[in-house]
Amino acid sequence: MLKKHLFPLIFLFVTLFSNKIIAQPADDLLSLVGEDKPKKEFVKNAFKSTKVINGHSMEFLSAGTMDFRILHRFGLLDQGYKNFFGLDQASMRMAFDFGLLPNLMAGIGRSTYKKEVDGFIKYAPIRQATGTKGLPLTIAIVSGMTWNTAPWPDPTIHNYNTSRLAYYFQGIFGRKFSESLSLQLSPTLLHRNIVALNTTPNDEYSIGFAGRYKVTKRMAITWDYFYRINGREKNVTFDPISIGIDIETGGHVFQLHVSNCVGMNERAFLDETTSNWLKGGIRFGFNLSRVFQLKSHNE
Repeated sequence: MLKKHLFPLIFLFVTLFSNKIIAQPADDLLSLVGEDKPKKEFVKNAFKSTKVINGHSMEFLSAGTMDFRILHRFGLLDQGYKNFFGLDQASMRMAFDFGLLPNLMAGIGRSTYKKEVDGFIKYAPIRQATGTKGLPLTIAIVSGMTWNTAPWPDPTIHNYNTSRLAYYFQGIFGRKFSESLSLQLSPTLLHRNIVALNTTPNDEYSIGFAGRYKVTKRMAITWDYFYRINGREKNVTFDPISIGIDIETGGHVFQLHVSNCVGMNERAFLDETTSNWLKGGIRFGFNLSRVFQLKSHNE
């Protein structure tokens, strides 16, 4: 009698145990598949700064950080030793940029050139990422404004405060192709409330081309160039072009560059670049960036 009941129990036990043994590897395989599935990771350090040289880059500040920037541009090198090859003359822009979200930042700055105050906001609805649902490029949108605070050229006539304002709107399409190479394209619209001549359009269109090539672990070559589609005055204004070397020194990014621009905000370098690079109209300059952590962040 005992044997009659014991045999079914042994059979049931062996069946359940064997099912557990068979099922275990399957569970392990499923877990391994889940672990090996690449996670979505946003691509960083396409550029080491949120600015290339003059223009915006596809890069963003981390949320809760502030970037204190000093931009310096000297006079023309072709002025010779009388002006110490431009070092006797200089213009400067000081700026504070803030990371609000991983894909949102804003900033404000002030330039000695025309005593302009400028501000901007930059947002990336699409960010380059690898892994599951990764995207091959970053698409960002920038909107900014400049305010000329210099005295009016002719104070005897009625002047409007709105005449001091200019606006720009820009799209950035960028991709980090490798650890060494990053490229971006930046179609830009500049609107000026007032222009010097009736023949000068209030709206000026341009396309920016920029890139970064990493030479060593802490050094990279950067460049940006804006092709002006309209608004260019023949032999008076020229396309802005700059070439530089970025040097990383701990928490600083130090950049040495040459450029034909004197202004360092979008209105200034797009509208008033009056030096011809091909005829020696080059200025030496440097940009210094220092990032401060204002609060902890988790992306």
